[in-house]
Amino acid sequence: MQDLLCMNNDFPPRAHCLVRWYGLREFVVIAPAANHDAVLSESKCNLLLSSVSIALGNTGCQVPLFVQIHHKWRRMYVGECQGHGVRTDFEMVHLRKVPNQYTHLSGLLDIFKSKIGCPLTPLPPVSIAIRFTYVLQDWQQYFWPQQPPDIDALVGGEVGGLEFGKLPFGACEDPISELHLATTWPHLTEGIIVDNDVYSDLDPIQAPHWSVRVRKAENPQCLLGDFVTEFFKICRRKESTDEILGRSTFEEEGREIADITHALSKLTEPAPVPIHKLSVSNMVHSAKKKIRKHRGVEESPLNNDVLNTILLFLFPDAASEKPLDGSSSTDNNNPVSESEGYNLYNQFKSAPSDSLTYKLALCLCMINFYHGGLKGVAHLWQEFVLEMRFRWENNFLIPGLASGPPDLRCCLLHQKLQMLNCCIERKKARDEGRKTNTSDMYPGDAGRAGDQLGPDNLKDMDKEKGEVGKSWDSWSDSEEEFFECLSDTEELKGNGQESSKKGGPKEMTSLKPEGRLYQHGKLTLLHNGEPLYIPVTQEPAPMTEDLLEEQSEVLAKLGTSAEGAHLRARMQSACLLSDMESFKAANPGCFLEDFVRWYSPRDYIEEEVIDEKGNMVLKGELSARMKIPSNMWVEAWETAKPIPARRQRRLFDDTREAEKVLHYLAVQKPADLARHLLPCVIHAAVLKVKEEENLENISSVKKIIKQIITHSSKVLHFPNPEDKKLEEIIHQITNVEAIIARARSLKAKFGTEKCEQEEEKEDLERFVSCLLEQPEVLVVGAGRGHAGRIIHKLFVNAHRLTESSDEAAAMAPPEEELKRMGSPEERRQNSVSDFPPPAGRELILRTTVPRPAPYSRALPQRMYSVLTKEDFRLAGAFSSDTSFF
Repeated sequence: MQDLLCMNNDFPPRAHCLVRWYGLREFVVIAPAANHDAVLSESKCNLLLSSVSIALGNTGCQVPLFVQIHHKWRRMYVGECQGHGVRTDFEMVHLRKVPNQYTHLSGLLDIFKSKIGCPLTPLPPVSIAIRFTYVLQDWQQYFWPQQPPDIDALVGGEVGGLEFGKLPFGACEDPISELHLATTWPHLTEGIIVDNDVYSDLDPIQAPHWSVRVRKAENPQCLLGDFVTEFFKICRRKESTDEILGRSTFEEEGREIADITHALSKLTEPAPVPIHKLSVSNMVHSAKKKIRKHRGVEESPLNNDVLNTILLFLFPDAASEKPLDGSSSTDNNNPVSESEGYNLYNQFKSAPSDSLTYKLALCLCMINFYHGGLKGVAHLWQEFVLEMRFRWENNFLIPGLASGPPDLRCCLLHQKLQMLNCCIERKKARDEGRKTNTSDMYPGDAGRAGDQLGPDNLKDMDKEKGEVGKSWDSWSDSEEEFFECLSDTEELKGNGQESSKKGGPKEMTSLKPEGRLYQHGKLTLLHNGEPLYIPVTQEPAPMTEDLLEEQSEVLAKLGTSAEGAHLRARMQSACLLSDMESFKAANPGCFLEDFVRWYSPRDYIEEEVIDEKGNMVLKGELSARMKIPSNMWVEAWETAKPIPARRQRRLFDDTREAEKVLHYLAVQKPADLARHLLPCVIHAAVLKVKEEENLENISSVKKIIKQIITHSSKVLHFPNPEDKKLEEIIHQITNVEAIIARARSLKAKFGTEKCEQEEEKEDLERFVSCLLEQPEVLVVGAGRGHAGRIIHKLFVNAHRLTESSDEAAAMAPPEEELKRMGSPEERRQNSVSDFPPPAGRELILRTTVPRPAPYSRALPQRMYSVLTKEDFRLAGAFSSDTSFF
């Protein structure tokens, strides 16, 4: 009973239709389970209602009970509620055509009164609540600010009106389709207001309450979302690069010549010809020429301007003539900012946002969207692989990669490129060292170096010359089969630090110290008291995550047998053995204890003891684990020979590793490539969304972005994330983009930027942000408030556009518009015409009268009516006293 009379819940923004029609907070609905079981016949409906009535009477249940009748789309309900001596009947009328006499208040009052059938002659006053809803669909006076990108524009590093490395953002269409203005008169009494078929007092401008809601466009097309979605589609393609670009690129006069992928086997076949003639780069460049010749300019998926612009963007150092000494203007030493944006790559396993991998991902994304789709992607990738090969063969470092070993926090492709850079660095250092060597060396120097070693070592050197010479001096780019062992230079060590050689270069001792880096503090050798020197050592071989995985699998397969364990230890101690050999060469006459003191100080235990003379002296010994019989360290020490790092077998064969990386890159299909780079694209999209959100400052979006980041970091850390999960992430990013686009659309429409007064501007911004987040927003000051005036103006313009045939004349500037409106009196007369006819009229009539007899209790009666273009509904709740009836 209270709910029927309560006015606080008259027009709820979001609620079940029965709440809107009857104002109830609690009710039970009985509806057919399947659509085709609808209750259509009147007799079945009455049977159900009488069953409900009996059930309510028997149980004493006081909750209203409704039965859904007719087809579901009609939303027809009839019901009943029983209390102590009271019964309320819920009835409904639903029509397509509206009878003329019921389109206004006076006609509806007549129905209501006749339905109540009140026996009292002066009828108690009826309280009325009215709401008119006006729909604004025409935003023509506000063009949508997002311009579709111009795909043909390619000037000064811009593609499609976008710079390379920048993602597009925004909706292509207006993401807000309609604005609904509800003007409400919450408390009117019958007799105060006139509303009949001739005249109406209901002027929307005068309504005490205004509220607004916006209708969002269904799935507006968003540029960033489309960009990422299109790139994600590549992941599902099966074709290889060759299939996409056509195999004919490698055919000449009908005779098939060697494919790039056979270049490696060509190199390794025994060939009498000098090796440089068969170098991979020659094959690649001849292949490249054939591609150009066969493909022709117009056939090429990527036009040359676009391709060159992209390659310059990816490799800025190529703009200047490449320096002959092989040094490259890399920007990889730039300190990376430690802000959250940069740290995202750790969470997403992508790549730093200033790296080559990241830029490549964005370029491929752009090409896929604007320039040739999958074919364009395959073409750019092919060019990229050729560039990598060129850089490896000519000792040019790859720009945009942090120096040092591969960063395992990044994606595998980024690690592979870093690995290639490591190889180029090592090869470069070796080649430079060889240059300085050949110029400084005079004949016989290498021989003298050999004379100074014992006969065993000499044998060892000869063995090295045969086995190691090739791997130490890369021969793929040299004319000789191999070089002699290098003479006494310290510049060849991998870490590139300056070495200070304390021992004289021509010191004729039984074993000459070699490969010293610098003296180790005050430590001296235990047995001969010479200062202990830290040797120049080989750096451990850098590894990418797939190599580490491979290695751990091999080690795991060795099993737990004693032999397997021994073999595993031998494999893992290659680095240790190399360091021991360097240490022996730098410190002639040293023992294992000396090595352990430098290499693993915790394994050398020193104690203070009193000697025979009673003095306190330090006595040291190896730790317990070093004394275990057949200990790996002892074994390695015994087999280690004094060989400086530069003459040892290389721990890291850069030639082999570089060829492996180049082969890996060459066999990647576009789908594999897209999977590798998708984390980078998602990373870039999240950064873009964050950057755009910072301009708008929408609190709900901040929360969603945090959720996207946590969700993505969980999904992307696994090697092969499921497609469904990736789609979810892309969908979330698109949603955020749409919200930001809506915010911008509303700001443009309400002109928040044009506000001169700070207070008004803040109010408008608050109003716009509420519109985004709430289903319905109250307009402060109704039609007289700042927002209300803007909404009124929008309706005026739209209304004039529809009425006037001459649209240009209709678009009057705001000043003229205010003049046209004139004084408040004139405005009141004109204002009705300012608004289109209401799209929906809702009325609620309430009263409290005794029914069915004059002496019954006074009970609430309520009738709700809604009238739209093709729908008319009356929903009545009529109560009667059942004490004596």
